[in-house]
Amino acid sequence: MTLPLEGIKVIDFTQVQAGPACTQLLAWFGADVLKVERVDGGDITRRQLRDIPNADALYFTQLNSNKKSLALNTKTSEGKGILEKLIRQADVLVENFGPGAMDRMGFTWEHIQELNPKLIYGSVKGFNDQSPYSDLKVYENVAQCAGGAASTTGFWDGPPTVSAAALGDSNSGMHLAIGILTALIGRQKTGKGQKVSVAMQDAVLNLCRVKLRDQLRLERVGYLEEYPQYPNGTFTDVVPRGGNAGGGGQPGWVLKCKGWETDPNAYIYFTIQEQDWGPTCKAIGKPEWINDPAYATARARQPHIFGIFAEIEKWLADKTKYEAIDKLRPYGIPCAPVLSMKEIAYDPALRASATIVEVPHKQRGTYLTVGSPIKFSDFTPEITGSPLLGEHTDEVLTGLGYSSDQIAKMRQANVLLKSAGGVVQTRQDSQEPVLAESGSKK
Repeated sequence: MTLPLEGIKVIDFTQVQAGPACTQLLAWFGADVLKVERVDGGDITRRQLRDIPNADALYFTQLNSNKKSLALNTKTSEGKGILEKLIRQADVLVENFGPGAMDRMGFTWEHIQELNPKLIYGSVKGFNDQSPYSDLKVYENVAQCAGGAASTTGFWDGPPTVSAAALGDSNSGMHLAIGILTALIGRQKTGKGQKVSVAMQDAVLNLCRVKLRDQLRLERVGYLEEYPQYPNGTFTDVVPRGGNAGGGGQPGWVLKCKGWETDPNAYIYFTIQEQDWGPTCKAIGKPEWINDPAYATARARQPHIFGIFAEIEKWLADKTKYEAIDKLRPYGIPCAPVLSMKEIAYDPALRASATIVEVPHKQRGTYLTVGSPIKFSDFTPEITGSPLLGEHTDEVLTGLGYSSDQIAKMRQANVLLKSAGGVVQTRQDSQEPVLAESGSKK
């Protein structure tokens, strides 16, 4: 079967999460993705948070499947020459170094255009070029705070809270993948490449647009009726934190189920839809609420919404979260169990849909990873193991026209990794992002 991106050559000059998440998507969908790494250990996530000594860490394997690896010293003239040859043949180059790193390497956008006018150049940075913070190093939680997510997450009587979801990293990578695919389609029409940039702050904000909506509403009317603070609380001039409120006009909350005293995830999320109040009342055994003026409309319910949730929790008290969902599903109530990562890892439905997959690895054996969240009618992405550091060096360089003697000499001269696919012990336990000579932006 011909995959959608088959024949597209991608130079993956990325590290950690945001960039690798982008290029992994392209690899899943058929692109030939070559991860170019430093000879001194490669991507830092190969060694970060290891669970097996001297084997690539899960942090790396789960973000770099379906790729090839070339370990290259781009500080040498020979290394730069190899990279130039790769660029001339490539369709896409993706990097997420800090600002100015590629320029300092001698690969400015202008030089890259000279080498290959058709190349699509994808870049992830913490902030866009117009930002006063464009020089700052950025990691996941920094981006969440700068993009508005943290200020609107958590409870009103506590501090701003970051999400466990990778809103700054993987989210930015997915945005960049969309941009690259758009630029590839554009190239079909113009014959020209272009630079595609995604700022992590911007990508987080794109997922927080409803909170920007709420800011504008707050400035106009002075309150937000769907937030728990309404009608008895106090609003300032900024969007408050709403705890577990639905936030979209449909009140919802995380509610306790049977076993919550010992199981930290014995909860469900329960949503009250305005248009389905009747079925909701029947589901929880409160048919008398259907036409009661104190409950019949969303506006009437809001002043005592927590009392309603308390009554629902009484109904849930003798039901596990799974039993509760089974009883609620016939009534069309938007709800779901709070699933732990362990439950997700071993969920048979997620395995059947290839959302969770097991793949082989030369060092680790079989490991668990996330499969494609995007499903297609004509093909299912096949997820393969991540590459060892420099594993495909000989293959790639032979394809560029280098002889075995030339390759051997470059290994001895530290242009290439001494041995393909070897485990590099250098700086194993370092938390310093050694790939980012630029400043470690993901």
